[in-house]
Amino acid sequence: MAAVRVVDYDPDWPRQASAAMDALRAAAPGLFVALEHIGSTAVPGLAAKPVIDLMAAVPALADVRPYEPALAALGFLPHDNGMTDRLLYVRTEAGVRSHILHVVTRNSWPTRNQRILRDYLRAHPEEAARYAGLKRSLVAAGTPARDYARAKTALVQELTDRARAERGLPPEPVWEKGPK
Repeated sequence: MAAVRVVDYDPDWPRQASAAMDALRAAAPGLFVALEHIGSTAVPGLAAKPVIDLMAAVPALADVRPYEPALAALGFLPHDNGMTDRLLYVRTEAGVRSHILHVVTRNSWPTRNQRILRDYLRAHPEEAARYAGLKRSLVAAGTPARDYARAKTALVQELTDRARAERGLPPEPVWEKGPK
């Protein structure tokens, strides 16, 4: 497994996300009721793994299956990582993961932690800097890629709880992969 790579914010990431979203909308007309750039690459100034995360809402997850050949033609291939409340599609370029598309239901869209945390970090640059510091320290310590996400969980949970509280939402666990 490759080492985790965290890089300085790239001001081209929003353009890359926009281009991917335009291509997805064109390939699957009418499928997505919402489509946004999420994750650290969507937060100006935040250091991140250079992977563009996108989240799309659909009426029902089963609605996506007929469009999978069109998504595959764009390089977005189904990926199972144990999350049961979404579909995940990964795109690679030259053998390296470049994009992740999270497809969720329209009903769950407004309270998705990834969207809420993104907005919170955009509004609180001091917290984004704190998060970037943790990422860089994990990489410097040689945290294996398989442990990287879990090693960030305590801080991500803290920030997400604050973000949800600002919106009047109850806390909700951020760890979604496999056993909690």
